[in-house]
Amino acid sequence: MYDEQDFLMISGIQHFLFCRRQWALIHIEQQWHENVLTLEGQYLHERADQPMIREKRKDKVIVRALPVQSPTLGITGICDVVEFVQDLKGISLAGEEGKFIPVPIEYKHGKPKIEPSDILQLTAQAVCLEEMLVCEISEGYIYYNETRRREKIVFTEDLRANLKKNLEEMHGYWGRKYTPKVKTGNFCKKCSLQNICLPKLMNSQTVKSYLERRLQD
Repeated sequence: MYDEQDFLMISGIQHFLFCRRQWALIHIEQQWHENVLTLEGQYLHERADQPMIREKRKDKVIVRALPVQSPTLGITGICDVVEFVQDLKGISLAGEEGKFIPVPIEYKHGKPKIEPSDILQLTAQAVCLEEMLVCEISEGYIYYNETRRREKIVFTEDLRANLKKNLEEMHGYWGRKYTPKVKTGNFCKKCSLQNICLPKLMNSQTVKSYLERRLQD
């Protein structure tokens, strides 16, 4: 069980799998820089995230911007949308008749990725919901703005193990307040922190030492 002060943001999983250094710069060093992709992503989430809205559609109760957390994994975040689908094997909801199974739905800019960052982020949301509501969730969905369709994600044991392994590594860096060095590549061009990260210099000195030297100059 993790203390609340050590909870990591679920949204950070995407940063971590894209680049461990980017994640550390954002979540440990608290640095951030906007680019077109991050702004477009925020706009998409603003449309999905309408807190305090709960609506009923036939056999579903839809909740938007639902805060979730897992003390066991030490994570916290917000689910874009959770659809509570009526099912006899589900759980009770306050103010509603019958039983419901929660189904997390994440909204993403672009199209499905080759690497599993979006899927692990959704899996983390599902694990949080399971822990909070004392239930089992077998599947969820990711809606991609570019394709305008939902992709079904089944929460397998392999996915859950992969999530746990990455979170343990993230907590390791967080606990030491350590920003790792990484190999540079073409992916650096897509990074919103490329000017802050200074990838060409990081092999010879840290960002902190570089900035201190420039200030002294």
